[in-house]
Amino acid sequence: MSGGPGIADRVGGLVRTAIALYGDSPGGPELRAVDARLAEPLRVAIAGRVKAGKSTLLNALVGQQLAATDAGECTRIVTWYVDGLTYRVTLHPRQGPPRQLPFRRLGGSLDIAMDGVAAADVERLVVEWPAPTLADMSLIDTPGMGSMSTDVGQRSEALLTPEDEVDGAPAEVDAVVYLMRHVHGEDVRFLGTFQDGSADRNPMNTVGVLARADEVGHARPDALEVAARIATRYAADLRIRALCRTVVPVAGLLASSAAALRETEYRSIELLAACPDLDRLLLTADRLLTGSPRLELLDDERAALLDRFGMFGLRLATRLVRDGAVSSATDLAHELLTASGLPLLRAVLADQFAARADVLKARSALMGLESIMRRYPLPAAAGLAHDVERVRAGAHEFAEISLIDAIRTGAVPLSSGDLRAAEQLLGAAGTDARTRLGLPRDASPEGVRKLAAEHHLRWQQRAEHPASPREVAQAARLLVRTCEGILGDFPTVE
Repeated sequence: MSGGPGIADRVGGLVRTAIALYGDSPGGPELRAVDARLAEPLRVAIAGRVKAGKSTLLNALVGQQLAATDAGECTRIVTWYVDGLTYRVTLHPRQGPPRQLPFRRLGGSLDIAMDGVAAADVERLVVEWPAPTLADMSLIDTPGMGSMSTDVGQRSEALLTPEDEVDGAPAEVDAVVYLMRHVHGEDVRFLGTFQDGSADRNPMNTVGVLARADEVGHARPDALEVAARIATRYAADLRIRALCRTVVPVAGLLASSAAALRETEYRSIELLAACPDLDRLLLTADRLLTGSPRLELLDDERAALLDRFGMFGLRLATRLVRDGAVSSATDLAHELLTASGLPLLRAVLADQFAARADVLKARSALMGLESIMRRYPLPAAAGLAHDVERVRAGAHEFAEISLIDAIRTGAVPLSSGDLRAAEQLLGAAGTDARTRLGLPRDASPEGVRKLAAEHHLRWQQRAEHPASPREVAQAARLLVRTCEGILGDFPTVE
């Protein structure tokens, strides 16, 4: 229903036509880069303020400990994690050609030898790593904003926003996962910057994460429930609602540790759970590290557990072991991962980013093509400019995303019930027909047709009603077209 491959093919055809017209003239190399970007996985940046937990979340999403989570030099550099056939790290300097860097696994993450190159002289690091997640989307770890060093935060903003807003060039990324611990004014300002300047940047390509969710609830047993309520409140906040699709609570450290939980760690947790002084030990980190000689774990083993799982993770893990809810490292990893909130974030990314990947990439490519044609006008490309405008104006996929944006910012005066129905029909919760209609995934084709026809009639009446405001009538006509697309995908069987 989303029509993603259709729009990607149309935009790709325009880009290749432009490549043929421009050849090796100025603009040609940029056009070839735009064409290559269409064939790449979706580019998703992980952004947020300093110490928000970006690298930890990236490790959890990849399912491996790759990104450094300390305050080393690499955390000051934009680092791309991309799917590769082999393991390789490439440094792209601001001046000079790229070159490979030596690296090793140290303490569970990559230790990259920078060979004396300062972070300020690096445009980006590219880590190629075979991983299923990276086959679907390239993940980009960005330096924290709000750093004491102004240039560190500026590197993130330069990546996530166009170099020239007036020119309309696209950002280097297609979508953003933005981490926040509280709704800070700097968060709202940055999200606004990422959206400003073009109708092509809107809440649908940004997902908010209430990061370090276990700490939000002070590592109490109900910490994640508290965090979930706060995330729901943030998602309903008009300031945040206008800037990102939703807000998902995630305990990143718990998710990252669960994704790479080792058998030796499970055995240590079993020993901790069996300790008679467990409740007292887990009151504070100091007690865990220094208390109870009856705990058969060395000081460095205790410290390693605390570093890997945090107090909340250890309290949850030991309770699961004590209660008999788990009996193996695999069982424990599954329970901790579920509790962390990461599966919910993965589902949101699949519904909002992966399902719309071709549309998001096509939109970025079209912006890039238009920017190049403005900067390097070519008389022979006059006809192409008209074709570009026709695709942009006629692309229902783009119009749907723009309408979701208008709905979420309050520009369409609909009742709360109509707003929710319209958002869902437009694919805000997922782009397949059944999700758009609020039906279960196993709903019959007849059920899909019946409900789609009801929605079609409902919005057609709204579009034609003389009392409907102009914005409502326009929105209703677009929703009618969405229903027609669903009905076209589910024709009546004779």
